[in-house]
Parts: sequence; structure tokens; C-alpha cells
Amino acid sequence: MNMLAVPALALAGSWPLAAGLIVAERTGRAIRKPSTDAMLSFAGHKLGRGWVFGLNEAFDQAGATLGPLIISLVLFRHGSYRTGFALLLVSALLTIAIVFAASKLFPNPRELEAGHTLETKGFSRSYWFYLVAGAFIAAGFADFSLIAYHFQRSGSVVGPVIPIYYAVAMALGGVGALVFGKWFDKAGLSILIAVFFVSAFFAPLVFFGRSWVALCGMILWGIGMGAQNSLLKSVIAPLLRRDVRATGFGLFDTGFGVAWFLGSWVMGVLYEKSILILVIFSVVLQLLSLLAFVFAKRAD
Repeated sequence: MNMLAVPALALAGSWPLAAGLIVAERTGRAIRKPSTDAMLSFAGHKLGRGWVFGLNEAFDQAGATLGPLIISLVLFRHGSYRTGFALLLVSALLTIAIVFAASKLFPNPRELEAGHTLETKGFSRSYWFYLVAGAFIAAGFADFSLIAYHFQRSGSVVGPVIPIYYAVAMALGGVGALVFGKWFDKAGLSILIAVFFVSAFFAPLVFFGRSWVALCGMILWGIGMGAQNSLLKSVIAPLLRRDVRATGFGLFDTGFGVAWFLGSWVMGVLYEKSILILVIFSVVLQLLSLLAFVFAKRAD
């Protein structure tokens, strides 16, 4: 459902059908994500969780880079969105084939992690502090749809270049996830705090800058996006027992998603009132996450 929904947009003849397919894609992603994160954490027990989650994020960002570039290429050659979505069927089928092969090679991923994880009843205090930190980041992290709308409305970035800015952000975010993931395995939480401190300042660059300044903001945005899906999962994985790890990741994703939704709604309202207040809202919430990280470390 997750993989085939986007290519199926090529067949959508009305907006309700297109909206339904988008909801189906998001629903499919929500169902698979906790289990995927749990399996990656098992593999990362020996290889290094920062590296494994970073590698996964790099592949994810590679797809997020190629997808918009394919659509842009089709549009530049006077094609249609319908043709672009149809071409994405190739990657969807390849993904399904690889998942099927992996299920045959590693039918029980939990066996990749020997020994025992920290034994606690329920979830530890550290876990809840990390969830709060993730919620602050999510609430203050502007969605690309709002950024793209601002680029188009303000004219700070010309229309055909907007998908390219997104692709650049995704590409560098993927590379950053690899590098920071490797550093995380060696240096721990300090790398996570440093990355989120730097990426917190994307908002003034993308909402007040033009051209190259806006591109720099998008690069910081991409780095922050990559860190969310790699470093955050790396730091909470050891806090979760193997038998509840998928549940823990699912709960974390739920809190993160609710905070993202509420933050996006607030920023959408603020955009019509004052872009300055929107930027302050974004930066302050993300900086508050750093305090939650410190409390989480002390609670370990």
C-alpha cells in the first residue's frame, strides 16, 4: 500500500481519489515504520546503531532526491505529472522485491541482537525525555509544503527550481545522516545536540532569504530532517527491550507525528499573521529540545 499509492496517482482522475491515495501512502508508512526501526536496531547491535540508522536514512534520502528530480525532468521536457508518477512504479516494484528477499534471508531479525537490553518495567524516564525532545523538534520543524508555498508566494525562489532545492536538501541530509551516524557511535549524545542546534536555524534563512541564502537554509533543513530519522532512533533503541521495541518506536512516532501536525497547524496560522513570529516559534521550540536532551542524559 505504501509503495504503490504514489505511482497510482497517475491513474487518479479526481482530487478525492488523489487525496485517498495520499492518505493510503501515509497510512502504509505509519504501519511499517515502527517494525522497520525495530529491525534496524537489531542489525545495529553489532554494526553500530548510528551507522545503521544513518545508512537507512541515506538510502531513504536518495529516493527522496531522485523522485523530485525525475518529476522535474519530466516537467522540463514538457511532460505531465501523470507521466512522472507512472515512472515511479519502477522503484516501487524494486522495493517490494527487495523486502521479499530480505524476509527470506532474515526471517527472524531479533536474533541479530544477542544478549539483553536494559531491563525496565514499561519505558524508562530517559525514553520519555527523548520523546519530549522529539516532540519539540517536530512542532518547530516547518513542513516543506509551507516552505515551498513561501518560495512560490514571495518569489524568493522561482517555481521550477523549488523541487531542485528540495532534492539538494535531501541529498545532503542523507550524506549528513551517514556521517553523523558514524560520529554518534563514537561520541554519543553530544553529536546529536550539536546537529540539532545547527539545524534549528534553518527557518530565518528559508523565510527571510532569497536564492543562495534560501538554499543554505534548505541544506540545514535537510540535515535536520536526516538527523530526525537516524540519530533520534539511534539514541532511544538501547532504552527499549527487544520484546517492546517496535511498540516503543511506534509510540515515539505517534508523539512525534502529533507534535508535527499541531506545530504545522500553528505555523500555517502564524504565516498569515507574521513570518517573524513564525520564525521565532520554530527556532525556540527546536532549541527547547536541547534542554530535554540534557535531562534525558541525566536520567540515564
